[in-house]
Amino acid sequence: MAVANKFRLRVTTPDNVKYDEDAQMVILRCISGDMGVMAHHEPTLAILDYGVLRIIDGDEERRMAVFGGIAQIGNNVVTILASDAQWPEDIDIASVEAERERMSLRMKDDADDLAIARDQILMRRTLVQIEVSSFPLIGGSGAHTIAADGDKSGAAEQDESKGG
Repeated sequence: MAVANKFRLRVTTPDNVKYDEDAQMVILRCISGDMGVMAHHEPTLAILDYGVLRIIDGDEERRMAVFGGIAQIGNNVVTILASDAQWPEDIDIASVEAERERMSLRMKDDADDLAIARDQILMRRTLVQIEVSSFPLIGGSGAHTIAADGDKSGAAEQDESKGG
């Protein structure tokens, strides 16, 4: 069970369990906007939009692309049932960039509202994937360290400090 300032976070998709660990805070992209959840949050149900799921535990932060679903919050457990979800290391950025370019060109030629709406959804998916992929796996934990001043260290800063 979760400790006093933590709660259990479970992220599942139809294919598998993506995350099942304790966390101090999670920030969800809901259809009504972003929602932050900490331990002992009021019971809630939320509909998820396409967006970045931020998982914060101590000085570490992981990000995951989430593509719709629902979140159930209660009894110090957050259960996310996502239509699809991807960690940064699961995203093939070259394929995503190619898809984004293809959607951009196709949207210029879309003639009907249904085609426009479809392509806008696909474009949103690629943009979320691109944003999440900018947070690479670091040090095997996949987490970014948050400094005391709130600045997040990333792979580039770590590589520079090693001279590489």
